[in-house]
Amino acid sequence: MHDFKYKKSELFAENVPARKIAEEVGTPVYIYSRNTLLRHLNAYKNAFKKHPHIICFALKANSNGAILRLLAKNGAGADVVSGGELYLALKAGIPSNKIVYAGVGKSADEIAYALKSKILMFNVESSDELNAINGIAKKLKVKAPIALRVNPDIDPKTHPYISTGLIESKFGIPIKDAVENYSVASRLPNIEILGIHKHIGSQITEVRPFVDALKKVVALAKKLNDCGINIRYLDIGGGLGINYNNDSPPLPKELSKALLPFMNAQNLKLIIEPGRSIAGNAGVLITKALYIKRHANKEFVIVDAGMNDLIRPSLYNAYHNIIHVMKNARKKVTVDIVGPICESGDYLAKNRRINRVIQGDMLSVMSAGAYGFTMSSTYNSRPRIPEVLVKGNKYYVVREREEYSDLDSRVTLPDFLK
Repeated sequence: MHDFKYKKSELFAENVPARKIAEEVGTPVYIYSRNTLLRHLNAYKNAFKKHPHIICFALKANSNGAILRLLAKNGAGADVVSGGELYLALKAGIPSNKIVYAGVGKSADEIAYALKSKILMFNVESSDELNAINGIAKKLKVKAPIALRVNPDIDPKTHPYISTGLIESKFGIPIKDAVENYSVASRLPNIEILGIHKHIGSQITEVRPFVDALKKVVALAKKLNDCGINIRYLDIGGGLGINYNNDSPPLPKELSKALLPFMNAQNLKLIIEPGRSIAGNAGVLITKALYIKRHANKEFVIVDAGMNDLIRPSLYNAYHNIIHVMKNARKKVTVDIVGPICESGDYLAKNRRINRVIQGDMLSVMSAGAYGFTMSSTYNSRPRIPEVLVKGNKYYVVREREEYSDLDSRVTLPDFLK
């Protein structure tokens, strides 16, 4: 569910007309709904309330400080994959003991920063990383809390680019090697083993892969405890999908119903890392039609949002529903909706059936609240666009549109060019 609905013929974000925001803030612009964000967070809280757990929002999906602050004030922790994400999580008020840190390429500086910040634990991806964390912890005279990310070799039935649980993936340690790696970790003097981590992919629309992966890691936890390695946390990752194009992903309550029977007999605290399923349908991208271009067999709608603003269609051939901000009864046509970037791959939709668009129309790219702004760039020297958060009948600009001067604000000229 989300709070972007037509009232009569006009698209509203909660109780604010999307057209009003776009006219006052300009296009392109990301708009988020506070109500939708909280509804989705609470869906997880309610679904897993019968088992001890922490909901760690995945910042890779959306790292806007206002959204993070909203989630923090409502009990969320954070799943981070960089020093920058850790900084933003802490700045937003997320307690450090609710932060887990994943990612295959943590630098020495990032590891030290996380140790000094006293995060809950690192999700360690390789033996080299484990040794690096141990060495840095030794220098800081602390013990580093860790889980090993195990790769359960489960097919999540999703796009190959966002599938992370198969054996050929760069992520994690093969589950067959996990006991040996945990045994090594247990002997390192500056390592404290807290848990097991697994994450099999993103935009998963079936429960079965989650269940199959959980069975494997629960069996691993039992085996490790039998070996004298005390496991206290089981981080099951995120990856629950959302509805982009008539998808039917399970709800959090359906996920918990399938998973908790395998957990209730275990003395393990659950960590869940939802990102897309909290933020995805809580945001839209509003863009304006600049030009209509017709060839003999093709019609292009050229809009002011490009692949630098929303790269998912170009990167994954991802589908986003696109609707008129002002509903109309024009004839349906088949068009490519493309941006202004100098790349043939710059598009928001191809061969899309939509009511005819005319110059100046505003369009809403739906389900754009996750992996939208966080993956944006200044390619073609286009300043990044603003973000707006709506609460009821008011809206708040939570990131201002960048200016041209921001493009070279960190550039310095050497003496020979002055």
